[in-house]
Amino acid sequence: MLDYLFVFLVSFLSATILPLGSEGLLLYYANDGASSVFLLWLWASLGNTLGGLTNWLLGLYLVQFEHKKWFPVKAEVREKAERFFNKYGVWSLLFTWLPVVGDGIALISGVLRTPIWYFLPLVLIGKAARYALILWGQHLLLSL
Repeated sequence: MLDYLFVFLVSFLSATILPLGSEGLLLYYANDGASSVFLLWLWASLGNTLGGLTNWLLGLYLVQFEHKKWFPVKAEVREKAERFFNKYGVWSLLFTWLPVVGDGIALISGVLRTPIWYFLPLVLIGKAARYALILWGQHLLLSL
């Protein structure tokens, strides 16, 4: 049971602005044989999606402090991300799983007040598909 909790927590934290990766832990538990691969996939997908939602909320509420010195994102970087998001629209949310860029996409979608009913399903689809591909790839490699 702790394995699912650890996968959820690490997946959640790795989807925030913290520099973590969840793939190694997911593959470790998937390979140990004691955990359900489906449940690992489910908890990793949910944790990572909720971490993305955290970035969306940060964008939604913290952009008002952009002019403060402590604010982590410079206005030029935010404007560049906004142009990207406006160019590709809500479909870019399918790519929130990408390292570094994905966090920015989720953050900017909050800044631009993307409705949550667009945000959550698209982010969940993208993140769940990535974890499914990772687990399937491991399965293929181990069956060689």
